[in-house]
Amino acid sequence: MNAPTCRLEPKDYASDQEVRWCPGCGDYAILRAVQKALSNLGADPARTVFVSGIGCAARFPYYVRTYGFHGIHGRAPAIATGIKLANPALDVWVIGGDGDMLSIGGNHLIHALRRNVDLQILLFNNEIYGLTKGQCSPTTRLGTRTSSTPAGSIDGPLSACRLALGAGARFVARAVDTQQKLLPEILERAKLHRGAALVEILQNCIVYNDGAFDDVAGKEVEAEAQIRLAHGEPLVFGKAKDKGLRLRVDGLGLEIVPIGADGPDAAGVLRHDQTDPVLAQMLAALEPPMPVAVGILYDDPAPSYEMRRAQQAPAGRRTDLGALLRQAPTWVVPG
Repeated sequence: MNAPTCRLEPKDYASDQEVRWCPGCGDYAILRAVQKALSNLGADPARTVFVSGIGCAARFPYYVRTYGFHGIHGRAPAIATGIKLANPALDVWVIGGDGDMLSIGGNHLIHALRRNVDLQILLFNNEIYGLTKGQCSPTTRLGTRTSSTPAGSIDGPLSACRLALGAGARFVARAVDTQQKLLPEILERAKLHRGAALVEILQNCIVYNDGAFDDVAGKEVEAEAQIRLAHGEPLVFGKAKDKGLRLRVDGLGLEIVPIGADGPDAAGVLRHDQTDPVLAQMLAALEPPMPVAVGILYDDPAPSYEMRRAQQAPAGRRTDLGALLRQAPTWVVPG
């Protein structure tokens, strides 16, 4: 695969494979946003790799004209870690759904984040298992009736963003599949961040969980149901930008406050600080009837895993595997 000699358009990152998702699936919108982000970044297909596990989202590597690896269920972060360490010059993206990433793959995701491996991890969250026909997933909401919970789910849902922050991720963001202006911008920021970047994408499954995010992402409610995050800007929302978020009196959470004529500062509205991990956790925990936070919750770079590894190994040193295996202590097993 030859390096591009000029800037590629989004369509140039499309492979020759027929895209096979259900008509109306949110994955189409995510694919379009990724292709746009790759174009804006000037990504070299010869140095770009998409790694996936199992699920509807895992078909992604087939649909982008880059290198790709379709792994097994839940192992995409581990495979991607190996690729990045073997060749740190590669741009490695990890693709997975909420079941793939947070159930069988939860352990691998946690360790990729805590190690701060330089990966862009895109978690497609539709709150359901789509490929295996509609069982509840780790993010399925309480009371949801599925093929595996016909009487309604009684498991508390897992928050991808709160989990990532708890695991020590240095970049955590959230967007909706249909946000075709915001989503590519977030993907570009994730790529420019050195270290592990997790982007949760709320994605509609039109067959098994259609409308799961209507209370957050519906066009008629999004202004009131979402709060768009911008570093240094007041945390305001609403069609008239007449509501904001401030610390509760006990300091243990956020509350909604009306914004009067004197503006958000007079109302005690907080300004977003993407380097504040405590604020990021509070924003990640917001759920209806509070506005759901979208945008970059946390971005505070630290040395990546491969950078620390390179600093640890003397330059030019080659390891003799045979000598390493024979070094003391050794044991002799009697015949």
